[in-house]
Formats: sequence, C-alpha cells, structure tokens
Amino acid sequence: MIRKIVEIDQEKCNGCGICVPACAEGAIRIENGKAVLAADNLCDGLGACLGECPLDAIRIIERDADEFDEAAVEAHLGQAGHESRHAGHQPVPLAVSGHGGCPGSRAMVIDRPAAESGRDVPRQESRLRQWPVQLHLVPTSAPYFRNADLLIAADCVPFAYADFHREFLDGRAVVVGCPKLDDNRFYTEKLTELIRANDLTSITVVRMEVPCCGGIVMAVRQALAASGKDIPLREVTVGINGELKEV
Repeated sequence: MIRKIVEIDQEKCNGCGICVPACAEGAIRIENGKAVLAADNLCDGLGACLGECPLDAIRIIERDADEFDEAAVEAHLGQAGHESRHAGHQPVPLAVSGHGGCPGSRAMVIDRPAAESGRDVPRQESRLRQWPVQLHLVPTSAPYFRNADLLIAADCVPFAYADFHREFLDGRAVVVGCPKLDDNRFYTEKLTELIRANDLTSITVVRMEVPCCGGIVMAVRQALAASGKDIPLREVTVGINGELKEV
C-alpha cells in the first residue's frame, strides 16, 4: 500500500542514535553506524523522530510499504524486553539495547595507572573566570563575553582531556552543553544570539569523538552563519582515550 513512512538519508546520518529512543515503536535502530528502519510495519509514519535529528537526516515520504501493524510493534517490543531480561538488564526497546543504540553510550573500561600524588606534586589551579558555564544558564549579555575568545565545549571534554584548563579554558569565556541530551535547535538559537550580541575575537569548539557529539559542532556552524559575522572558528575533537584530533 502507498502510505507515509520515515525515510533516513544515509549520507546525512552520522549514527548518533538520538532518533532511536524518540521512536516509541522501536522502528529505528543503528546498523553499521547508521540509523535504519527495523521494519516498515513498525513505523506509523507520524514522524515523532523528525525533530530529534540534529542533522535533518529524517523526513516523511509516501511510498509503497507494509501497513503499520500495532500487533507487530507489541511483539517487537516484547521480544526486546525478553532479550534484555535474559541478558540481566531491565526491559528496553530493541532499538536501544545491545549494539542497537548510540555508539557513544557503549559502556567501556579504560585501564590507566593511578596518577602520581603527594605533597611534591604541584596542585593545578583552575582557569575558570566566570559563572555560570552551562549554555542553558549563561546570559548572552554577560560582561565576560565582550571581546572574548569563546570556548564551546561538550560536557564530557573536561573529563576526557587532562589538560583542558591549561590548553583550552585559559583566557577564554566558556559555555558547555551536551547535544545528545539537549535540544540542538535551542543551542543554535542561543549561540546565534550570543555571537550577535558580542564582538568575539575567536571561537573554539571542542567535542568528543562519539558521533552524537557532532551536533554541537553543527549548532556552532549554523549559529555563526546566522549571525552574519566572520569570526575565526577552530574545531577540535577529543578521543575517549584523551588524545586530541584537530579538525
């Protein structure tokens, strides 16, 4: 039958997985690093996942597809619950269990030797010169943004990169956020307002290497373009192991 159904642009999709929990029917899963439909009959075509995609990779089209089947959805979610209980976990949709969820949420242990400590080891001083730092909370007209070098950092970066204060935070105004947990459209709007309201000298955005973190870079680029200003932009990626990957 011809009906409305979700289509995912594989060229745009970066596998962030943000759309996965947005689908109550469990119709979307991550496969080979990309979001895909698990089955046509699991998608109701209403598009609850559309507004969650930071890359605008999802749209609703009309095509020949199997009819939406509520019984199949219940069986699908029930099977996911069975599999997760068998693995010793609480029931969750198949789309977000095992290897089907966001690659950035995969649990791992990083084996490191304990850091040297003691009285002979110099204490590192904080380079933070403002408060607050969360993008949701900072006023765009705050005095510390005037003529500033702006640092935009993903929430996890200061934990993964040991020299964050010395190499990135020192001398900069900072805002932090998580594009996986927050509304990336809000980020774009807030950053656009911030850039327009202040004569920034430069912008540095530091993200983690996980795919979902790309949303914060996209928000910065869109905000800079919307502001109409020409400000030097530096993009840096931090690996989970703490290594830098300059873009």
